[in-house]
Amino acid sequence: MTGLRMFALAMGLAVASMGQAASAQPAAPAATAAPAPAAATAPAAAAATDPMLAMDGAPAMLPQAGVGQPIDGSYQIQKQFTKTGERALWFHDWILFPVITVITLFVLLLLIIVVARFRRAANPVPTKTAHNTALEIAWTLIPVLILAGIAAPSIGLLQAQYKSPPANAVTLKAIGNQWYWTYEYPGNGGIQLTSNMLKEHDQVAAGERARTEADGPRLLATDQRVVLPVGVPIRLITTAKDVIHSWSIPAFWVKLDAIPGRLNETSFTIEKEGVYFGVCSELCGARHGFMPITVEAVKPEVFAAWVKAKGGTMPGAAPAAAPAAVTANASAPVDNATAAAPETNQTATANSAAAGNTGQ
Repeated sequence: MTGLRMFALAMGLAVASMGQAASAQPAAPAATAAPAPAAATAPAAAAATDPMLAMDGAPAMLPQAGVGQPIDGSYQIQKQFTKTGERALWFHDWILFPVITVITLFVLLLLIIVVARFRRAANPVPTKTAHNTALEIAWTLIPVLILAGIAAPSIGLLQAQYKSPPANAVTLKAIGNQWYWTYEYPGNGGIQLTSNMLKEHDQVAAGERARTEADGPRLLATDQRVVLPVGVPIRLITTAKDVIHSWSIPAFWVKLDAIPGRLNETSFTIEKEGVYFGVCSELCGARHGFMPITVEAVKPEVFAAWVKAKGGTMPGAAPAAAPAAVTANASAPVDNATAAAPETNQTATANSAAAGNTGQ
């Protein structure tokens, strides 16, 4: 019994000494997740909150009724927002339309006179007149003068539509695909966009973005807007990858065919900020009517900020200097140092350029 008591006492002393030793050691700090480097999180946060990419990958801007889009019930040409467009609209309204109206009414009057005066009841014995020199000279000379009067401003207008852009022009390359558009900005760091038509709420799949009134009219709104500066000449280059398309913005008086294997070029200058809509104007297949165009015209400084937000550069801008590597021992060689990949906040589209919207 005494031996058993001694054994129990010894065990109790051993357990007590182990508890004291454990309490004497400092507690280990709780394991916490290492904070992500600020450099890694900053671009992602900028991409999510950057005002330059607030809507459709472009500065937030709402369409205005009657500006850059068709008006319900209107039969007139859209209001123009380029110098060439204003000139063409004036030519239509003040030369072509009045001349056509006068000629039409004159021909109608001649038909009425012929029907009334030279019908059988009023003229039982027809005249035997075969020639009238004065009349023949008149109906030859007057049309020639009319055509010459129309040709003078018409040729000037045609020349203005294909005038070569200046050296400081912003280049936009539009590439037609069945049935969507892709865009490139060769002079701004090669920014690339893919633009598809936005579907209606009852047409989209789960998680897919649907058109809203802020995007624009039905069948004209796109998921990526083309951004261009106002007051700066634009060089438009068009081509296509499959069949012939046509890039058309009525409010700019621009319609340029996009032909596979060929580059077409024109230039224009937008005069007012706003959102402008257009369509493919060349029959290009089953979904020809579902490849719209959306252009957002902004101030030059906003355009420069948008280019920077997209990861591009402005002509003449100095490239950003690469940050110097900081090491604990500057003299020691670093063999496995790697440069961080450049990051951009260009938004991705749900439809890649390869897929387009062929599945709609």
